[in-house]
Amino acid sequence: MATFLYKLGRLAFRRRWLMVLLWVVVLCGAGFAASAAPAPPADTFSMPGTESQKAFDLLEKKFPDASADGASARVVVRAPEGGKVSDPARKAHVAALVAELRKSPQVASVSDPFATKAVSEDGSTAYAIATYKVPAAEVGDKAHDALDDALARARDAGLTAEAGGDAVKIDAAMGGTGEKIGILVSALVLLLTFGSVIAAGMPLLTALIGVGIGISAITALGAALGLSGTTSTLAMMLGLAVGIDYALFIVSRYRAELTEGRDRADAAGRAVGTAGSAVVFAGLTVIVALAGLAVVNIPMLTKMGLAAAGTVAIAVLVALTFVPALLGFAPVKVLRRRDRHRFSGKPLSARRQRKADRHAAKDARRKPNLGSRWAGYVLRHPVAVLVLAVLGLGAVAVPAASLELGLPGEGTMAPDTTQRKAYDLLSDSFGPGFNGPLTITVEGPDAKAAADTVGKRLAGQDGVATVTPATPNEAGDTAILSVVPATGPTDAATEDLVRRLRSLADGFRADTGAEVLVTGQTAMFIDFSETLDDALLPYLALVVGLAFLLLMVVFRSILVPLKAALGFLLSVTAALGAVVAVFQWGWLADVFGVDQPSPIMSTMPIFMIGVVFGLAMDYEVFLVTRMREAYVHGARPAEAVVTGFRYGGRVVAAAAAIMISVFSGFIVEDNDFVKMIGFGLAAAVLFDAFLVRMTIVPALFALLGTSAWWLPRWLDRLLPNLDVEGAKLAGTAPAGPLAPPRRAHELVD
Repeated sequence: MATFLYKLGRLAFRRRWLMVLLWVVVLCGAGFAASAAPAPPADTFSMPGTESQKAFDLLEKKFPDASADGASARVVVRAPEGGKVSDPARKAHVAALVAELRKSPQVASVSDPFATKAVSEDGSTAYAIATYKVPAAEVGDKAHDALDDALARARDAGLTAEAGGDAVKIDAAMGGTGEKIGILVSALVLLLTFGSVIAAGMPLLTALIGVGIGISAITALGAALGLSGTTSTLAMMLGLAVGIDYALFIVSRYRAELTEGRDRADAAGRAVGTAGSAVVFAGLTVIVALAGLAVVNIPMLTKMGLAAAGTVAIAVLVALTFVPALLGFAPVKVLRRRDRHRFSGKPLSARRQRKADRHAAKDARRKPNLGSRWAGYVLRHPVAVLVLAVLGLGAVAVPAASLELGLPGEGTMAPDTTQRKAYDLLSDSFGPGFNGPLTITVEGPDAKAAADTVGKRLAGQDGVATVTPATPNEAGDTAILSVVPATGPTDAATEDLVRRLRSLADGFRADTGAEVLVTGQTAMFIDFSETLDDALLPYLALVVGLAFLLLMVVFRSILVPLKAALGFLLSVTAALGAVVAVFQWGWLADVFGVDQPSPIMSTMPIFMIGVVFGLAMDYEVFLVTRMREAYVHGARPAEAVVTGFRYGGRVVAAAAAIMISVFSGFIVEDNDFVKMIGFGLAAAVLFDAFLVRMTIVPALFALLGTSAWWLPRWLDRLLPNLDVEGAKLAGTAPAGPLAPPRRAHELVD
C-alpha cells in the first residue's frame, strides 16, 4: 500500500494543475447537482419493530382525516393573578385569539377551550389546540408569524399567552460565537504548529473542499434516497474534523521529509506513502464506526451514519490527492520562514547568511522537543504514570454508572422560550403529566365498547390522573383514548406506568377481543431510549471488533490494537461520567450555564462512541505507525516510542487541540443539549488524546517492550502485509543532503 500511495502522492505533486482541476470540477459538479435537485424530504422519524411505531402506523391507516402526522400547537392563556379567563372581557379576548388562529395559514382546526372544557379548576388558565394540515417540518414562515402575532395581541390584551407543540417555531440557529471562536483557535493552533500561514491554511482549505463535496452530494441525492436536511449535520461536523486532521498529518510528514533532505516530489510521495497509509486506515475505522449505526435499526440514524461515512471517505481521497497537489504549488513556503533559506534558489546576502548560521547553531544546541522529553519521562516512570492516568480516568468515569437516558422536550428548553413557558403553565394548572399524555389505540370488531371497557380499567391504575372518553373512527373498528399520567413525561414513574399499561394488553385482548397499543410522544421517547440502550452493546462490539481486526493488520500485533480498544473504552466512559456529573447531577451547572439537571439525551452514548472512536483511532494510528515505522527500521522499542513522539506528538496534540476548541464552542450556546454534545465531545477528545494516547500508550509500550509487537507466526502468514510503515520505500529514492545544492535557475517558492 505504501508503494502505491507513494506513486499517487508523486503523481499529484507533479501533475498538480490537473489534480486541482479535477477536484474543482467535482466540487462544481456536486454543487450544480445540489442546486438542481428537488428539495429534500421533510424529517421523518420511525422506529420499526416498536409498539409506538405500530400504533402510529395504525392511526395513519384508520384515522386518515385526523392528520396523525400533522403539526399542532397548544396555545395556553392565563388571566392576571387573581383573575379568571372566563370573565366576560377576558373570554372575549380568548375568543378573538381562537378566531385569529383559525384564519392562520395551514391551520386545519382550532379547539374552543370553553367548549372542550380545557380550563383549569381554578379558572385561571385555559388552552386551545391548533391542528395544522401539514407535518411540523412543512409549517411555513407565514404560519409561524401568524401564531406569533396572535400571541402578541393576546398579551397586549392583558393575558399571559404562550404556545408549545411541534408547530411552534424553534430558533435552531445557534449564536455562532462559539463556532467562530473554535475556528479562530483552530487557525491559531495550526499557525503555531507549522509557523507558516500557507501550511496552516492547507488543512482548512482541503477540509472545506471535502465537506463541500460531501454536503452537496447529500443534498443532490436527498430526494432520491430520502435524506432530509438534518442528515448532513453529522457529516459536516465529522468531515471538517477528519479533513483537518488528515491534511495536518500529511503536511507535517512532508515537512519532516523535506528537512531530512528529500527531493520535493519524493518528500510528497513519502508523506502520502507513510502518513497517507495512516490516514487510509484511520479513515476506515471512522467509516466502520459510522456505518455500524445501521445496527440500531433506526432509519434516521442509519442515513446520518452512512452520509457521514461517505463524507469521511471523500476527506480521505482529498487528503491523498489534493493535499500533495497543493504542496506542489508551495513546496517550500509550507516550512517555517527561518528554514526556507536552505531550499531557496537565490544566494543569501551576507546579513541573512549570518542570521541563518546563528539559527543553525541554535538548532544544533536545541534540546529534544517537548514530545521527546515527555516520552522519555514516561519511559523512565511507566508504572507511576500508568496508575495515575488510569485511576484519574476511572474516577471521572464513576458517575457514568448512574447514567439515565431520555430525549429533549419542551420541559428542558431554555426558560425564556415560549415552549418552556407554555409547558410550565400547563404543569402548574393541570398537573405535571398533562404535558406527556399517552395515546391508547383499541382495534377490534366493536372498538367503541372495547375502548370504554379499557378506559374504565385504565382509570383505576396507579399513576393515572385522567382518562378521556373514547373516540371511534368511521368504520367503528378502531378507537383512541388519551391517558394523562400523574407524573411528568421524563419521570421514571411515567416510564414504569407505560410498561405497566402495556403489560395489560393481553388481558384486554382476552376480555374484549381487541388489540390495545400504547403510543404518544412520551411512549415514543421511552421506546427510542430503550431501542438505543439495547443496541449500544452490539454496536460497541461490532465497531471495536472490526477496528481490532483492522488495526491488527495495520500494526501486525495483537496487544497494540487491544490496548487501543481498551483505551478508547476508558476515555469514552470517562467522558460520559463527566457529562452525567454536569448535566444530570448538576455539578458545575452554573459554570457551564446548565438551566436544570435532566436525563442524558438517548443518542449521546452512541453518538459519542461513533465520533470519538473515529478521532481516537486517528491519533492512535498516526502516533503508533510512526513508532512501528522506527521499530521496523531497526530501532529498539524505547527508541521507537521516542521517535513516534518526536515526529507525531506535536501533530497529534495540535489535532486534538483543534477538535477540543471546535467542540467547546457549542458549550456557549443556550440549548442544554447542544451544550451537552459540545461538552461531551470536547471532554472525550481531551481524555483520549492526552491521557490515553500520549500517556497510557507510551507507558504500556515501556512495560511491554518487544512483546507489544508480538504476533503468532501462523497469524503473521495469514494477515496481508500492507506495508503501512513504508518499509518498501527504503530504496525508492535516498535522502540527499540536508541543504540541497542551489541552482541558479531555481526560484524561491
